[in-house]
Amino acid sequence: MTTAAPEPVPAPPAPTDLERAADHYLRHVAIERGLSAHTVAAYRRDIGAYLALLRARGVDSARDVTAADVGEFTRSLRTQPVPLAASSVARMLSSVRGFHRFLLEEGTVEVDVAVDAKPPKLAMRLPKAITIEQMAAVLDAAAGDATQDLRDKALLELLYATGARISEAVDLNVDDVIEGNVVRLLGKGGKQRIVPLGSYARDAIDAYLVRARPALSARGTATPALFLGARGHRVSRQNAWLIIRARAERANLRIEISPHTFRHSFATHLLMGGADVRVVQELLGHSSVATTQIYTMVTADTLRDMYTTAHPRAR
Repeated sequence: MTTAAPEPVPAPPAPTDLERAADHYLRHVAIERGLSAHTVAAYRRDIGAYLALLRARGVDSARDVTAADVGEFTRSLRTQPVPLAASSVARMLSSVRGFHRFLLEEGTVEVDVAVDAKPPKLAMRLPKAITIEQMAAVLDAAAGDATQDLRDKALLELLYATGARISEAVDLNVDDVIEGNVVRLLGKGGKQRIVPLGSYARDAIDAYLVRARPALSARGTATPALFLGARGHRVSRQNAWLIIRARAERANLRIEISPHTFRHSFATHLLMGGADVRVVQELLGHSSVATTQIYTMVTADTLRDMYTTAHPRAR
């Protein structure tokens, strides 16, 4: 019995001009702009949805895209069977606008056809901070002499002392803690900043480095990472989130907190204590003071609530 030869597998179609341009753009944001893998993945999804619409409209070249195509994509986002949140629409349009700006800057096209695509206005969401007393309870919940307690205490004290993003904290190496007094953080876009450490954070990190990290390091291969997990590897963002949740539960806060709660609380408590907004901007690594000024609204709301409660003629 003769066995039929297998059917040849057809070669995948060659990428279109538009697909090649999109791939070039994604490499640009990943390598030259230094965006995180998570952010690049979001860009890839957004641009993928945009290219799918363009293919359906018979467009396969960057030079053939028109403002009408961009407008149709905008309308499609706002008329989904399951409506997208305004923040999602804004993010997707931002990705598309960035793509077309890149095409213009590279000389691929002569006109930016997405320049008039306006994202929806987003309601301002004030950052959520916890009180100084609640923060103290979370930090106290990590007290102890066990290896894990010492590690968790050092991590949480550092987050609150510096306002570091969780990715910045878990990316720290031992050498980034300089003479025990300051820490070197690497922020978005590879921007470096030096932030002082308070005595509580400094003492917690010293205790961890002397009494806990050597034991954790012995469980894995050599690594310069500051914060190590149970197997001796660098603590991941997800693991750090679980550490925070576990300590908040032990503190019996009965509210949901996240790594960013520490950053928000750091900024809010500094401003409540009288710190200048531009100093807080530098400490947070914000490129614009306008971003930092959102926190002044939080402290203003707190003062207003205290005034309304305490003043005999406030109501």
